[in-house]
Amino acid sequence: MATARRTAQATTRSLITPEGVDLQIKLADAGTRAAAFLLDVVFIVTAAIVVTVVALFGVRGLGTDQMQPLFIVWIILIFFLRNVYFIAFEAGRRASTPGKRIVGVRVASRSGAGLSVDQVIARNLMREIEVFLPLSIIAGRGGMGVADTLTTVFGLVWALLFALFPLFNRDRMRIGDLLAGTWVVEAPKRTLMEDLSARQDPVAKAFQFSHAQLDAYGIAELHRLEEVLRRDDYFALRTVTETIGRKIGVKIEPIDSKAFLTAYYGGLRAHLERKLLLGNRKADKYAR
Repeated sequence: MATARRTAQATTRSLITPEGVDLQIKLADAGTRAAAFLLDVVFIVTAAIVVTVVALFGVRGLGTDQMQPLFIVWIILIFFLRNVYFIAFEAGRRASTPGKRIVGVRVASRSGAGLSVDQVIARNLMREIEVFLPLSIIAGRGGMGVADTLTTVFGLVWALLFALFPLFNRDRMRIGDLLAGTWVVEAPKRTLMEDLSARQDPVAKAFQFSHAQLDAYGIAELHRLEEVLRRDDYFALRTVTETIGRKIGVKIEPIDSKAFLTAYYGGLRAHLERKLLLGNRKADKYAR
């Protein structure tokens, strides 16, 4: 029991949101990350095979000289396929590729703010240098019949060192995570939870908010607020209440923190949904 507790503590990190809330997250282990990566590689290879078969049907009858430029185009296409795959999925709302979703992990910014596109691009372009580029060179030289032992061994050692890098640091980061400021954290699937806006709290009904007060926050803060309410941690509720209270100019007693946040969550959600219907939504508190 004590060993399991120490293991859990060793993989738990504090993720401080811009509102000062400490979200305790758990780092994904190396085996889970490897499984997610292999699943994604299977999906990419499957897509590449489909693209190749379709292309071969389209170029039937062409000679070797005509095929060479098309082969270069095919290499560029595969390069974009594997990079766009990771970047597009991780830049999405779930911050995870299909492989990561299957094993229950996602990418998170170590700053506690939302994951930026710059971070996603940085961590995934580094994967190209870490793994795909050396393996592509080995495969390419093998395909042309010019592979040699020294180049092959060097390429394999290069890829292996980068692949094993997460095992040699306590935060289990790849070089890409280190440069981009990201973690890969556990994100287990959850059953359908209670609709917080439907809570019947008599104290919460006493709070009313103006449009200006609801305009202080956006969609990103709504999601953070929902996480805090579901955790139901007294100190987190109090901290967020004080932060929102200062922002919108009201003072709330600590004992009313949960009721206040429940009321503000319901009001902010309804406010954002109305603005969404009008095509004018606010992404976060920094949006104009």
